[in-house]
Amino acid sequence: MPNMSLTKVPMPEQDPNVRNKNFLEVSTGYTPEMAIEEASRCLNCKNKPCVNGCPVNVRIPEFVAKVAAGEFEAAYEIITSTNGLPAVCGRVCPQENQCEGKCVRGIKGESVSIGRLERFCADYHMANSTAKVEKPQSNGKKVAIIGAGPAGLTCAGDLAKKGYEVTVFEAFHTAGGVLVYGIPEFRLPKAIVKKEVENLEAMGVEIKTNMVIGRVLSIDELFEMGYKACFVGSGAGLPSFMGIEGEDLVGVYSANEYLTRTNLMKAYLEDYDTPIIKSKSVAVVGGGNVAMDAARCAKRLGAEDVYIVYRRGMEEMPARKEEIHHAMEEGIIFKNLNNPVKILPDENGRVRAMECVEMELGEPDESGRRRPVVKEGSNFELPVDTVIMAIGTSPNPLIRSTTPGLDTNKRGCLVVNEETMQTTREGVYAGGDAVTGAATVILAMGAGKQAAKSIDEYLSKN
Repeated sequence: MPNMSLTKVPMPEQDPNVRNKNFLEVSTGYTPEMAIEEASRCLNCKNKPCVNGCPVNVRIPEFVAKVAAGEFEAAYEIITSTNGLPAVCGRVCPQENQCEGKCVRGIKGESVSIGRLERFCADYHMANSTAKVEKPQSNGKKVAIIGAGPAGLTCAGDLAKKGYEVTVFEAFHTAGGVLVYGIPEFRLPKAIVKKEVENLEAMGVEIKTNMVIGRVLSIDELFEMGYKACFVGSGAGLPSFMGIEGEDLVGVYSANEYLTRTNLMKAYLEDYDTPIIKSKSVAVVGGGNVAMDAARCAKRLGAEDVYIVYRRGMEEMPARKEEIHHAMEEGIIFKNLNNPVKILPDENGRVRAMECVEMELGEPDESGRRRPVVKEGSNFELPVDTVIMAIGTSPNPLIRSTTPGLDTNKRGCLVVNEETMQTTREGVYAGGDAVTGAATVILAMGAGKQAAKSIDEYLSKN
């Protein structure tokens, strides 16, 4: 009989006033008993709406049924038949807008906690399995992957399973892309990403770091080296700024830089000499998940006051509800319906304050959200010594500028056939943020998965 509780089994978490001073994972995970109890809430619907809500089509009711029966390894095998990064997805996917958003149990209560169950299965496997990853037999065909983020790693894994000789070229010194430089340790421990990468290497995927394609090698040179196809999953790492006075002051960061210094360069560890300002008061401009990550990192790095400054209301914030909730619990101050107009210097050219204006919501814009309008005469100063801009990113122009035949749109994103993920250049495929602009991990993985399927079909004919 299904468990007809209207609420999810709560996720154990660190106390907010403890965790906002450390970088340990906030949510500590289900126990086996909790997982079985939560999994038993699934009704095993005939039409499986949750699967349609998943960009990589995880066989959700099947794996949840195995969890309910206590068959955790069997559940893990079902998940990984379509999803190569379950420990990652279980932690950072916006399930509330995808699989869980389609769950029938959500009509008269809370949906089944699919993400927490996926995370449990992956963690259980990592802790208990002694099985070794098998390397498939090579088919002799080489494929190059540019970027070791979620799109590239997914594409690499799916192609390796089919016997392709896959090489991943990563610009940074560590594989993982946004999973290692963008998402903080307290949301996604880097040991988990490292383990997922090691699994790919055990399958035969070669990962070359410090390889900036467009500088060290071009895509044309990769084809000359014998690669028969190429997938571009280089992400969207070029930060956006507002263009207001004072953005060139000492103490102004892009969120990308701030998070990279914190996460990849380990600024939170005392034995790492990573240059970063130890702030007392921080303003983070933006309302997405990146803004939440930056604000929560600043708090953990010792800032007394951390503000989220967002020009729309709380209801319009694009960040996950869970991340907003965690940020509020941790003491982050939300300054909604406010917008910066100038960053003010002290006598040494460092940030001393941010001048803002109050906003009010007018008519909906092209996104469907109500357009923020300035309240005249509402200017005020917010005393801060650090400003972090988290208002979006776009793809780095390096690859498109060094590869003839690649078309891009007005935002600098690569143009692809949405069904095949093929670019305007034969043999070159692309996906993830390089195509969509900044989006979610799971959407990038879905694109990598589709591209791998298309590359296999293409190379089967060539």
